[in-house]
Amino acid sequence: MAEHDVNRSSRSGRFVKESTARRSPSTTTTEHVGGDDGDKKREVHRSASTGKFVTGTTAELHPSTTETQRV
Repeated sequence: MAEHDVNRSSRSGRFVKESTARRSPSTTTTEHVGGDDGDKKREVHRSASTGKFVTGTTAELHPSTTETQRV
């Protein structure tokens, strides 16, 4: 998988264009994804309602309202 940056709204968690991220840096987050680390994929957890990152413990306590991604 090729490495690249993705931009998300910190309010909705939805993907946004790079131009939106530049225009509204206080309400967007840029994530670096991809690359080939072999089997060293890591898990990140997000709130399904806010799109914000949450801890593994929060994901375990609230499985119906969080999503886990392997990046």
